[in-house]
Amino acid sequence: MNTRSALTAMTIMALTTTASFAQDVPAAVEARQGQFKLMALNVGVLGNMARGNTAYDANQATAAAANLVAVSMLDQSFHWPEGTDEMSIEGTRALPAIWENTADFGMKWQAFGAAATGLAAEAGNGLDAMRAALGPVGGTCGACHDAYRAPQ
Repeated sequence: MNTRSALTAMTIMALTTTASFAQDVPAAVEARQGQFKLMALNVGVLGNMARGNTAYDANQATAAAANLVAVSMLDQSFHWPEGTDEMSIEGTRALPAIWENTADFGMKWQAFGAAATGLAAEAGNGLDAMRAALGPVGGTCGACHDAYRAPQ
């Protein structure tokens, strides 16, 4: 094998290996992780206002709360295929309990949606109103994480 053939073979192997690693995390997992990143971003905007780290802004609070409502309305059926838990693949913290308790998991997602809707109704009505409505959102996140997310 000459040098050019060896380099070509190594390049093909590197590209094939990279492609197989990229396929280790299914698109469904990437999608659900993306939605959680959107949730975290928007909760962060609200949380920073609630803690006094940034000034309360009714327009930003309203937009962030509306974003949480929008995410809560996404159909989750495509995001949670069996075999995408942390015991089956790397790159996720989803516990197998999700698939063992789908009804409870679904109820927790609905509770998040209800809390986000409550927050959206109050987010533009002043800092105190936003703070009070943000607590239930955090509670729904924590309830789901406690039951269905592996620690880091």
